Amino acid sequence: MARIIVIGGTGLIGSKVVAKLNEHGHEAIPAAPSTGVDTITGEGVADALAGADVVVDVSNSPSFEAKAVLDFFTTSTNTLLAAEKHAGVKHHVALTIVGTNRPNNIDYFAAKAAQEKLIRESGVPYSLVHATQFFEFLGAIADTSMVDGAVHLPGSLVQPMAAEDVATAVTRTAAGAPLNADIEIAGPEQFGLDEFVRRGLAFRGDPREVVRDESATYYGALVGERELVPVDGAQIFATTLADWLPLNPPRH
Repeated sequence: MARIIVIGGTGLIGSKVVAKLNEHGHEAIPAAPSTGVDTITGEGVADALAGADVVVDVSNSPSFEAKAVLDFFTTSTNTLLAAEKHAGVKHHVALTIVGTNRPNNIDYFAAKAAQEKLIRESGVPYSLVHATQFFEFLGAIADTSMVDGAVHLPGSLVQPMAAEDVATAVTRTAAGAPLNADIEIAGPEQFGLDEFVRRGLAFRGDPREVVRDESATYYGALVGERELVPVDGAQIFATTLADWLPLNPPRH
């Protein structure tokens, strides 16, 4: 069984990946600043990766501001790739986003695309898992889309999925041979962004009105109708929004 280091292994996806890998007999170890591993400063990285077979990177930037998020992903990824080469790591798995390889003006996507390029060109065997939006971020999307007391979102299509399913896909990928390629994963249903958030808020009894507004932005950027949905051939997971909502009340 493999020794697998999970960067961002204490977070929403990472903690699930660690648990799933360990359940399947691997030695999965969470790595994050809270465990003494900082991929920005480099602190603890070499020690953490010593003897590792696989590195899974599900870390995320604390800021979505254009320069900050680009600096985070390029610095962190360069640190990891250099340490992986030194340690002889055989497989680098990174979680990224559906749509980064399409024309868009989303700063976060540009930063992830830069991260992906570094990985592809590194010489380290890799797999890139592109996921659609998580159900878990429904509330955050609403909160960041408030205009004059209502939630304003475009009808751009999304095909969201449960974090549990994302973690399953990342786990399977980490346990397998490097793909040296990209895969896309998604949930089973497409919604307009406005409809996705409207259904979630309504189920939770949140009284905020959701307004379909094609001039509204998504995390600061205008998005086209199909920029956020997967292409043919994506791996589709079964959990629907209706399945997920009763099991995931909002956090207060």
